[in-house]
Amino acid sequence: MNESITIKKLKKFFSDSIIEITDNKHNDTIIVKKENIFEILKFLKDDKELDYNVLMDITVIDYLKYPIKKQERFEVVYILYSLNKFHRVIIKTPVSLKEPYIDSVTSLWKSADWAEREAYDMYGIKFNNHPNLKRILNHHEFVGHPLRKDYPIKKRQELSLNDSLMDEMDKKLIQKGLK
Repeated sequence: MNESITIKKLKKFFSDSIIEITDNKHNDTIIVKKENIFEILKFLKDDKELDYNVLMDITVIDYLKYPIKKQERFEVVYILYSLNKFHRVIIKTPVSLKEPYIDSVTSLWKSADWAEREAYDMYGIKFNNHPNLKRILNHHEFVGHPLRKDYPIKKRQELSLNDSLMDEMDKKLIQKGLK
């Protein structure tokens, strides 16, 4: 099978960072070391031949009950797309339970802001240099991360303080002259 241009370029410039490659006709998947995630994603976005200008999603996989032993408990998954070249790539990076930190990519794609906050809220992955890393789906008093495989499925938590995202919304409304 012929390698995609994305795989060829990542092998050329980031060969020491690549852990595993799944070469697929429609969805290349590359697992890379988390220490280089920002540089790799920046390269994929900025390279004119690749032009991954859209961050479609960021999500997390919890491998706690996975039948095959994985390197780390979690993988942070980035799905990128090029509107101009019509290709997509999936970049994954292992993140440990002991050190659930990875660099933020909000400076590359604004859409990373809420996606990273959701990953933080649901799985406890912390994004270094994120401009406003706080919960967005659970209340601020919520203890734990409900999408982790070890979170008790029937656990309930009471909310004693009302919280909202209006602190962020007010700033945006004022900037746009709507408030």
